[in-house]
Amino acid sequence: MRLSDAKVRALKPREKAYQVADGGGLFADVLPTGRVVWRLRFRLPGESRQEKATLGAYPVHSLADARQWREQCKRQISQGTSPAAEKRQRSAELHHTVEELAERWLQKVVEPARKDANTVRRVLEKDVLPVIGSRRVDEVTVADVLRVVDRVKARGADMMALQTHGTVRRLLDYGMARQLIQVNPAAAVQSRYVGTPKPRTRVLSLDEVGQLLRALYASDLKRSQILAIHLLLLTWARKGELTAARWSEFDLEAALWAIPAERMKKSRPHLVPLSDQAVSILRELRERCDGSEWMLPSNRSRGRRPLAHNTLNKALAALSLTLPSFVIHDFRRTASTHAHEAGFSSDVVEKALAHEQRGVRAVYNRAEYLDQRRELLRWWSDLVSAQAGGRGNVLIIGGRGPGG
Repeated sequence: MRLSDAKVRALKPREKAYQVADGGGLFADVLPTGRVVWRLRFRLPGESRQEKATLGAYPVHSLADARQWREQCKRQISQGTSPAAEKRQRSAELHHTVEELAERWLQKVVEPARKDANTVRRVLEKDVLPVIGSRRVDEVTVADVLRVVDRVKARGADMMALQTHGTVRRLLDYGMARQLIQVNPAAAVQSRYVGTPKPRTRVLSLDEVGQLLRALYASDLKRSQILAIHLLLLTWARKGELTAARWSEFDLEAALWAIPAERMKKSRPHLVPLSDQAVSILRELRERCDGSEWMLPSNRSRGRRPLAHNTLNKALAALSLTLPSFVIHDFRRTASTHAHEAGFSSDVVEKALAHEQRGVRAVYNRAEYLDQRRELLRWWSDLVSAQAGGRGNVLIIGGRGPGG
């Protein structure tokens, strides 16, 4: 006879455990402690060995829940999947770290479907995994999520904090879909409490560009950091593209820098023509790298790793400047603004910034504008040098600088 809620509630413990069937392999296992646990007997197609799967205890799982679970299990069994084995796997996954879950999410979900997979990976590796990567997925709390986003906000990057929060939320949504967690703690942190989306509009005037470079070369920053910040200004590259650059990407004789797709925001390789000033900076950096494969090797790792992603931000913040607040990423907007004002083609400027066009125009315009971009960056480097007090490809500021 089938069970009813009243019959289940009336089940009494005995000296030994006993079972009461509901049909279709589902039964209530009544333990001597009085605990009632839902289980299912089943055989996989073509197998003679009987297995058991466990749902959980009554009344946390009602009779209706148990019957629904039985039907789900039947569908799995018909496909040759053991519900018991799947539960064991989920139980093992429950103890996975955030880092392990992130790698699985990237491989199974993000990389096959999203065009911005590299961006998602960078967000995780830069701002999420260093903070909570070693935490068990089922132990992540709202406080952990706040620690992640607050560290990003602390460097004045509200937009990046919003993007990071969104990435954590999607990651933990995947954890819920895999039944590793029951609640997503990132969902409890509403976006309006993380930051307000405000597009940055800061553009440095040419006079401010000159002030910046003079302060930079007069500072006590390490020479390699001074040169790196200057190089960012000249090449229009993103900070992460520069700090993780290898010498194998550069052809100084041809004055070209080939950035591989995996480091580009849109996952497409990008070729940067180098001005004379940029080549001069790169030649000095190569002399200083002690044979490291990295253009900007980390001193702490003795050249085995590149410079930490946030080092240049800290270096810029350490400068004694009286200029209105700005960040390194504003260099790209500054260069673009002055180039447009000087009459350079928007197509050429956008290609120099590695911005991809959309819509019909993107379909028909596949030009790389390499010659025009070379002329653009040569013009920009000369203009920057003129503001800073330089002549030709030699910057007449400071000297070799302290810090080696």
